[in-house]
Amino acid sequence: MYSQVTRSIRITVQPSFLEDQSAPAESHYVWAYHVRIDNEGSETVQLRTRYWRITDGRGRVQEVRGPGVVGEQPVLEPGGSFEYTSGTPLATPSGIMTGSYRMETRRGEMFDVTIPAFSLDSPHQPMNLN
Repeated sequence: MYSQVTRSIRITVQPSFLEDQSAPAESHYVWAYHVRIDNEGSETVQLRTRYWRITDGRGRVQEVRGPGVVGEQPVLEPGGSFEYTSGTPLATPSGIMTGSYRMETRRGEMFDVTIPAFSLDSPHQPMNLN
């Protein structure tokens, strides 16, 4: 599990490899990632946009930007939380993801919350022993 706090907003991510949706012989590997967003602060915020930077095992980068998450722009009251699960495919058996959410306060102030970098590991990744 990966967790990080930015301006009293805690982002926790738990990735998992989806063997049943992957086809290693065809260089197709799929992960799900479960995200929990906790508002540990004293002001209400709304998640407006998302940004993901997905890097595969060969260093190829894909960037994803868009409104909200899973079709929603959740409002988080102080002490509130929001959870969702999404996924990503890669052409390599490992990779890494990181990103940010843009939040808006009730006063209209926008700020970015960091999504902690997390690794996408599969059992198909060759291991090197040193």
